[in-house]
Parts: sequence; structure tokens; C-alpha cells
Amino acid sequence: MSNTNLDGLNWFKASASSGSGGCLEVAFLDDGRVALRDNEDPSNPPFIVSAHVWTCFLDGAGRGEFNIPT
Repeated sequence: MSNTNLDGLNWFKASASSGSGGCLEVAFLDDGRVALRDNEDPSNPPFIVSAHVWTCFLDGAGRGEFNIPT
């Protein structure tokens, strides 16, 4: 990540957070990778994944694979 410039990124978060915190924020890098950060602690560095990893995660989330077990 040391070679990644994160200045000026547009960060997005889910509308479900309603501005109350407790949400991951996502930014799309020019090279196709995706940066994720916790808006409750912006001092932590973002986690950066490839576009393929992000697509696989979205697919699994859409299928409910990451729902909290009840």
C-alpha cells in the first residue's frame, strides 16, 4: 500500500448507515482496486483489494453468505 496514493478519493458508504457511523466506506482506485475503511476509526489505514476480490465479495454478500448466524 505504500505506493498507493489515497489522496482525493471519493468514499462511499451504505445508505443504511444513515450518517450514524458504524459503516464501512468504499473508494475505487484508478487501477481498479477497491479501498475499504472503517468510518468509526479513520486513523486506521484502508484495506485494499483487487477488483476480482471485491466482485466475489459482493456476490457472496448478495447471496447472504456473510449474514450473521442466528
